[in-house]
Amino acid sequence: MKFLLIFLLLFSLEALSQDSLVVDTPEEVQDSIKPHSVKKALVLSAVVPGAGQIYNHIAMPKGKKKAFWKVPLIYAGLGATSYFLIKNQGLQKELRLEYENRQDFLPTDPAWSAYDNEGILTLYNQYLTRRDLFIMGVGLVYLFQLADAGVEAHFVSFDVSEDLSLRFEPILMNLRTAGLRLTLNFR
Repeated sequence: MKFLLIFLLLFSLEALSQDSLVVDTPEEVQDSIKPHSVKKALVLSAVVPGAGQIYNHIAMPKGKKKAFWKVPLIYAGLGATSYFLIKNQGLQKELRLEYENRQDFLPTDPAWSAYDNEGILTLYNQYLTRRDLFIMGVGLVYLFQLADAGVEAHFVSFDVSEDLSLRFEPILMNLRTAGLRLTLNFR
């Protein structure tokens, strides 16, 4: 019994002597952490497509990292649309030169000899339209990756825990009336 009293007395004195130790509360720790910058993610993604996604991936907590896999998709989208843009631009220039050579009675390319002048104009307009659509495609892929970087940056510190729950509990209200309590837990 004496041993227990001495132990409790020493333990309480030790606890009292540690009041000079400053312990940060979770709110202070959260405030000291530099917040994730949405603006920086957007600027990085605007300068180098995919850099905002990598910035977001690095800032995410360990279990939630998932933004890096989007970078190959961004470059595949930009690469494919750029390839078809360049291809259609070259074909429409080739068809324009072919039509101008036919009008000036100059030698023409044998690859287009199966088409008459109206056919050449129709193909020219077709490739011109496709080129314009792929210009829009490059712009849309670029804007989509920019929007994705901004949205992902907003959700870097968003808490999606597994401990979300909704419970129904019976309750006795006013000691005579039965009721039902609805409890929603976010953590």
